[in-house]
Amino acid sequence: MTSSSSLSPAQAAARLEEFTVIDVRAPGEYAAGHVPGALNVPLDRLPEAVPALKSASARGSLLVVCASGVRSTRACEILADADIDAATLTGGTSAWEGDGHGLDRPEGARATWPMERQVRLAAGSLVVAGLLVGRRLPAARWLSAGIGAGLVYSAVSNTCGMAAALSKLPYNSAPRSGADLDATLEALQR
Repeated sequence: MTSSSSLSPAQAAARLEEFTVIDVRAPGEYAAGHVPGALNVPLDRLPEAVPALKSASARGSLLVVCASGVRSTRACEILADADIDAATLTGGTSAWEGDGHGLDRPEGARATWPMERQVRLAAGSLVVAGLLVGRRLPAARWLSAGIGAGLVYSAVSNTCGMAAALSKLPYNSAPRSGADLDATLEALQR
């Protein structure tokens, strides 16, 4: 098993040409803006990309990116279990852009909320709905309790089932003109 490292946006920018950059966000998030040259391999599809990523890492270093650094840290753990060295971008694309570095935004791409924001909206809405409906049907309060328990589990396990479900929604899919995972995997093996 290997260990991963993390790089600040300034460190990553100074060495960007050395890396194969892998963005593990949902395709819609990736299409809304990504580190220049990044290839999209969504976190939930990472296990099937391991052979291609192993091939790419044999030719040079991998830099794994997400919105804030949480998903990329998890991706680095998965890659380390497969004996693939990878670094993560501290603070993700938010920190990258905040540090003054530009993001590539394909023409015509629509802005998609970051996954963490989508999860907060969905979880908060479900909790409020459970409490409101629970005024008439007390059993509906179990919805709020279930969401709360899911959030606790998410924090403890550093995973998020709600994010995995939300990433499947149409607005989180890449536009039809975007590259699909098969093309990305093929590019990684070249």
